[in-house]
Amino acid sequence: MEYEAVIGLEVHAELQTRTKMFCACPVVDSTQTAPNTAVCPVCAGMPGVLPVINAQAVMYALKVALALQCEIAQTSIFARKNYFYPDLPKGYQISQYEQPLAVNGKLEFSTPQGLRSVRIRRVHIEEDTGKLTHLGDPQGKDPQNPARSLVDLNRAGVPLLEIVSEPDLYSAEDVRLYAMALRSILRYLGVNSGDMQKGVLRIEPNISVRPPGSPVLGTRTEIKNLNSFRALERSVAFEITRQSDRLRQGQRVIQQTMGWDDQLAVTIPQRSKEDADDYRYFPEPDLPPLVIDPHLIEQVRAELPELPGVKHQRFIQQYALSEYDASLLVAEQEVAEYYEQVVQAAPEASPKIIANWITGELFSLLNQAGASIAAAPRAAEFAALIALVVHGELNQNTAKTVLAEMFHLGTNAASIIAERGLGQISDTGTIAGLVQEVLAQYPEQVQQYRSGKLSLERWLFGQAMRAAQGRANPQVLQEELDRQLNI
Repeated sequence: MEYEAVIGLEVHAELQTRTKMFCACPVVDSTQTAPNTAVCPVCAGMPGVLPVINAQAVMYALKVALALQCEIAQTSIFARKNYFYPDLPKGYQISQYEQPLAVNGKLEFSTPQGLRSVRIRRVHIEEDTGKLTHLGDPQGKDPQNPARSLVDLNRAGVPLLEIVSEPDLYSAEDVRLYAMALRSILRYLGVNSGDMQKGVLRIEPNISVRPPGSPVLGTRTEIKNLNSFRALERSVAFEITRQSDRLRQGQRVIQQTMGWDDQLAVTIPQRSKEDADDYRYFPEPDLPPLVIDPHLIEQVRAELPELPGVKHQRFIQQYALSEYDASLLVAEQEVAEYYEQVVQAAPEASPKIIANWITGELFSLLNQAGASIAAAPRAAEFAALIALVVHGELNQNTAKTVLAEMFHLGTNAASIIAERGLGQISDTGTIAGLVQEVLAQYPEQVQQYRSGKLSLERWLFGQAMRAAQGRANPQVLQEELDRQLNI
């Protein structure tokens, strides 16, 4: 029997504030900062301390909720979520439960099958936990290297936004595309860096399977703390297969929390999956209700930037780009801005040609260097290079060489072309002489061409271009080669 998957996502995004959610400790890079150095009695969970709400974190949370078209609660309540874990110093997490900041939103994103829409159940504010580092032999078989865990509380108390979707996703690919679209929005808003390797954005899919068309959801499992899109897609695909296989074998799916082993490419049970009652939620007695002025909501709404989905449609309409090109260019706000700067600086080139140069040659150079768009040549200099190609002063292959030197050396196209004599040869007399020399050098191939082996023309074209050191105008060269071969 076949089964269909039903998937909802919980996404935890750290907010890029200067200080933590309920205290004045700085938010630091936990991968770079010495452990337990950005900690105070409040985030360390000492008795008798009082938390204070971080206003900037609330503003960032509002931005995200409005960008996701949510209904904002004028009054929301912080609650204590009680559970014991070594990196949770208080024994409870300050979160929101019955009265969250925002509900009933949606996120639209592009897929190969068209536009998809996923409902957002809730967006709420909470604090992050600390970080555990596990050392030693987890099997306990090496007495010289026993299993142990180290706790770093630098991350404890960092503002965290939890974004919970409805179970509106049905494949591992759609899960990945949804998560990428959400990450892009967070980066456009400037509230999260999107650096998943550093744990500032963590994704937890809830997965169940059911017979196709059944209105009843199956038993779900949750995969915890995924920090890459590759791991997300692979783990969801594996879990769908695992659950389907169990049901086909007459076994039941157990509600539990799973971990993902990326090396073995399997999910591993961690603990039984808790329900809300297990956390014994109750209102946080040390924090007042969070009341949001309606005027503030409208102010934040008015200040939202053009978001990726809107920009994607505008690029298609304004620049006549394909869905694919537009999606590549708007995924990162800095890339989209760079593209429009080049378009403005090179009016002689079509937006499609510029898109091809950026998503092709420039992206290739950036990927090889492991660099961001900030490492690209200045937009005006890149535009000048493209203009040279459009005007026939540089051919495509030479322009690629020039772009690589611009990227690696930081110089402009004009100086590279002048220094290396790379300007395109378009003079008909010069090209006629080059063609004449090549045909004289290869009389046998010329005779074969004239006897009917027409494919040799491409080979002779290549020899002529090589003789011109790649600088000949391809159109002029082709026309002269045709003329001389058919005299």
